[in-house]
Amino acid sequence: MSTILSTIGRIASEFNAARTRYRTERAIYALPIELQKDIGWPEARGANTTLFNRVHDWAGAK
Repeated sequence: MSTILSTIGRIASEFNAARTRYRTERAIYALPIELQKDIGWPEARGANTTLFNRVHDWAGAK
């Protein structure tokens, strides 16, 4: 029983981390490109993967 609960807890924790990461990236992408460069966001508008693709990979990330 504790194995199931620990697995659910781990999945919930990973989901929460991915959601927080998504919200942060969304806020950064909402900034003007000049500010993104000023704060050191190197992949500003240059990444091949979209923000949404990376969020859906949260379950497989270890």
